[in-house]
Amino acid sequence: MSRESVTVLGLGQMGSALADAFLAAGHPTTVWNRTPAKADALAARGARRAATVAEAVEASDLVVVCVLDYPAVRGLLDPVAGRLAGRTLVNVTSGSPEQARETAAWAAGHGARYLDGGIMTTPPGVGSRDSMFLYSGSPEAFAAYRETLAVLGDPIALGEDAGLASLYDTGLLGLMWSVFGGWLHATALAGADGVAARAFTPVAVRWLSTVGLFMERYAGQIDDGAYPGDDATIDVQLAAIEHLLHAGRARGVDGRLPELHRELMAKAVAEGYGGDSYGRLIEAFRRAPGREEPDTGV
Repeated sequence: MSRESVTVLGLGQMGSALADAFLAAGHPTTVWNRTPAKADALAARGARRAATVAEAVEASDLVVVCVLDYPAVRGLLDPVAGRLAGRTLVNVTSGSPEQARETAAWAAGHGARYLDGGIMTTPPGVGSRDSMFLYSGSPEAFAAYRETLAVLGDPIALGEDAGLASLYDTGLLGLMWSVFGGWLHATALAGADGVAARAFTPVAVRWLSTVGLFMERYAGQIDDGAYPGDDATIDVQLAAIEHLLHAGRARGVDGRLPELHRELMAKAVAEGYGGDSYGRLIEAFRRAPGREEPDTGV
């Protein structure tokens, strides 16, 4: 069975992993990198090495770009923009939603279909069905190349707004760092009493599945704008966090992270929302200190 030809521009660790996954799945793969030597290993495994960006773009109808940032994307593609007509550009370079939307408009202006991508894994996870790859932009492009993109990981379409993949990507990274921070704080707390991280972590991971159920419940409350305290109310959790802070102080563990949570809870209680669910605290993030109200023109 013939496989779709693919071009990969940019052969850093991630770009090389993408190209390798396409090759492993039997896709004829053309590669280009500013430093040609980075293509040596891929060429040895069967990739076609392009001498120029123009040659690389012309080799495939599907062009995947993975470079440092969006200015680098435009730096590569502006000189060959006339060759993009009729092709699909999949940009998995990290950036902002605004940059993604601007690049989608630029691609459309040159007759190319555009997908912006968010890679929710590190290079060793590329090629695994357990790894999420987020895409937003042209629904037609996603439908046409879904099977090809699936060799990289589980392809998830977020919608026609090209900025959504970047928006989800940055939000999910923030979630990851918050989870890491909470886990490291808890591991330090347990470790102060001699509990090994390897012993504590399996219990922590199991607990996260329960936390996920709370998140799903609160998601509906957030969309509805109503936060019934039918599980654990904020005032109850405010009392409970004092135990965490006390245990941390007694063990010399840095308490800045739980102190932030306590501050948010205490403010909600002071405003009269102590009987609401924890989901109510999203309102604190929506009105961050120093944030200006949008100009409505009224």
